[in-house]
Amino acid sequence: MLASQARPLPDGGDVRPIVRWGTPVMHRELAVVTAFDDDLATLVRDMVATMRAANGVGLAANQVGVDRKVFVFDCPDADDARVTGVVCNPVLTLPEGKDRNLEAADEGCLSLPGAFTECSRPDQARVNGMDEHGEPVEFVGTGLLARCLQHESDHLFGTVFGDRLPARSRKQLQKQHEELADHYPSDWPVSPIVADD
Repeated sequence: MLASQARPLPDGGDVRPIVRWGTPVMHRELAVVTAFDDDLATLVRDMVATMRAANGVGLAANQVGVDRKVFVFDCPDADDARVTGVVCNPVLTLPEGKDRNLEAADEGCLSLPGAFTECSRPDQARVNGMDEHGEPVEFVGTGLLARCLQHESDHLFGTVFGDRLPARSRKQLQKQHEELADHYPSDWPVSPIVADD
């Protein structure tokens, strides 16, 4: 199934708290999805609801504390076409050699809310996997979608985008997050962002 044939994301989930960087489940490879059952369907619905509540473009299972290789996304590509999907057990393919072009752009993570910094990634990406029903899916991304597919696939293997940054940029990112941390309750986005007085 190509991206253009993707079904809409499921509705009706419950918003869950988003887990922060530093929590062990964020920094290890997750378990392969083997059961495409009601538990997985509930998880996917809840992940979609959580991603939307946090105004994100993607969310991985470990970001809601679950040790399973699945992510959801709702993200525009380089042509501003909106692409949505669910991917279990992703296999990420990136261009190599002369086809590989790095694009530097600001990147953030819902598990380090409020902080953004420049991160270079290939400007194209392909992900193959299965949807929540166990059906094969393939998504080919450019622009922000390429970045999103890479970012979310990374999560399922225990990599946060800070791991891809030089030490100095990583420290600045952490400092930026700490300066804004009081705005994000521990159960965010179940509880909303706290505005300045």
